[in-house]
Amino acid sequence: MKISTIKTDSCFKIICLACGAAVLILTAGFFIQLLWASSEAWSRFGLELLVSSNWDPANEKFGALPSIVGTSVTTVIALLIALPLAFAASLFIVDAPKKVGMILGYAVDLLAAIPSVIYGMWGLFVLAPLMQKYIQPFMVNTLHLDKIPFVNSSYNGFGLFTAGVILAVMILPYICAVLRDVLQMTPPVLKEAAYGIGCTKLEANKDIILRYGIRGVLGGIFIGLGRALGETMAVLFVIGNMMNMPKGIFDSATTISSTLANNFAEADGLQRSVLFALGVILLLMCLGIQITSQYFLHVTKAKRGEK
Repeated sequence: MKISTIKTDSCFKIICLACGAAVLILTAGFFIQLLWASSEAWSRFGLELLVSSNWDPANEKFGALPSIVGTSVTTVIALLIALPLAFAASLFIVDAPKKVGMILGYAVDLLAAIPSVIYGMWGLFVLAPLMQKYIQPFMVNTLHLDKIPFVNSSYNGFGLFTAGVILAVMILPYICAVLRDVLQMTPPVLKEAAYGIGCTKLEANKDIILRYGIRGVLGGIFIGLGRALGETMAVLFVIGNMMNMPKGIFDSATTISSTLANNFAEADGLQRSVLFALGVILLLMCLGIQITSQYFLHVTKAKRGEK
């Protein structure tokens, strides 16, 4: 019996190691394949590709900066909108009566099941007209946000801000699901201790519960972040697809994913190599964010009482 248990544990350990190694091998394979396919672009433009805003396929002049800026800005807008909403929704669902919380939880989770092309169609036919007629005029004419840098005084319903709102709705259920689990798994004694010293519900959740489950919280955020960085179809419908450097959040622009979707089918030669280079950049952005998050957790673990 003891020998059988040892053999089972050894097999399980080998399977786990193989699965972990497979993930690393696949990631390395993606990176090597993309790097090899984009070698012509890197040898032709070098690092200038990252800072150039030219995009002229007829004259074989390409720059990745507009796509990088568009990807970064839409992702930041999506996170700024989705994080507070996900946190508030998670708190309400967890503290609501059981049946109400269950129904609301299922409703939020169903948002993740909607295909991205449906989000894009909704954005094109519903959100963009609302932005043009009501939301953007309110932001500019009533709130006077055009006095703030990077907020335009002109608008047409499309652009970076509309794409960011679409992405916020799309990543909301992923972040909310993880936050709900973090709130539910926190030991009750921590909550009771926080309430015992006079903390409000917001202070207890912000200063105690979120600190206790910071790894899970960051995991949910990066799941949503990965979805926002790589989203294609929904953004394609509403961002405007202009290969120009945006001057404000209401400008039409493009992202790396939408640039690939728009150009890859008919690209050839140097242009195709540049598109593969954009894939390398997107992969490095995702890896860089993940490495930064792990470094942050490592640096701050002493403050959280971890060894």
